[in-house]
Amino acid sequence: MNSILNPLYIAVSWVIISIHRLISPIFSPESGVSWALSIIGLVVLIRIMLIPLFVKQIKSQRALTALQPHLKAIQTKHKDDRQKQSEEMMKLYKEHKTNPLASCFPILAQAPIFFALFTVLNGIGKKPPVAYGVLTEADVVNAAHATIFGAPISATFLGSTSGTVKLVTVFLIAFMSITTFTTQRQLMMKGMPKMDSSNNMMLQQQKIMLYAFPLIFAVSGVNFPIGVLIYWSTTNLWTWGQQFYVIKRNPTPGSPAYTELQAKRARKSELPLLEGDSPDPTTNPTEAESPEIKGQREQPKKQPKKKSKKKPKKKK
Repeated sequence: MNSILNPLYIAVSWVIISIHRLISPIFSPESGVSWALSIIGLVVLIRIMLIPLFVKQIKSQRALTALQPHLKAIQTKHKDDRQKQSEEMMKLYKEHKTNPLASCFPILAQAPIFFALFTVLNGIGKKPPVAYGVLTEADVVNAAHATIFGAPISATFLGSTSGTVKLVTVFLIAFMSITTFTTQRQLMMKGMPKMDSSNNMMLQQQKIMLYAFPLIFAVSGVNFPIGVLIYWSTTNLWTWGQQFYVIKRNPTPGSPAYTELQAKRARKSELPLLEGDSPDPTTNPTEAESPEIKGQREQPKKQPKKKSKKKPKKKK
């Protein structure tokens, strides 16, 4: 098994040690900050590489939203035949080149990296430390002595009796679960169109992810080394920010965020002209053709001379 995953161990350890060597002149090689920043750098690199997959995920989600009326019609038509219903749905997905599991793609793509990092950090935590990938004995010894907030980065909640380790791991597990929940809730509340909750497969899938994933992370997090908790907390934070940007700048049509964006644009178009703004020639052509020039003294207009009435001469 190790021989199959060895390329992943090499890739993960090479990225971590390369970043560590770059920042070691700033912090000491044994500093937990150096190793934590190396893990964060690994997250940033992976998430940049996964941006095309994230774009595909967004497109697939929007395609599924557009297909909801057709899916509901299939469910109604074949409500007594579950097999036929599934066949028709899969046919519809194939025709429109979409996948109902697309929202899980970024997590699934990170799973091998996550497992490789877990193995590398577990090797550091062993006594004596075990080196995986391109890590040397000196590297794993330095990493084994590295601490973050007083807790070794290779320590786990269940594998340590230290109160500091337990406090740090509980904080990171809670942060990891909360960011997972808020990211999914942000998508459901702002990024998805309003749907009929009855017999809606996509909405049911989103609700399962909303509650299941945070619970899974909370339960399994007690076995994760602190370095892995830092990795997953960072990637959750990245996901939240990336999703927030997409929802705000390019929301799904029909979603609450899309309605808010349209309302904001409408309010901007109705704002009164500020000083120096050009008037709209369609609304007031006269003002558009001869706008008043700021700072220029208005020339007085010549008043027409009044004609003096001549008095009639008195007769002598």
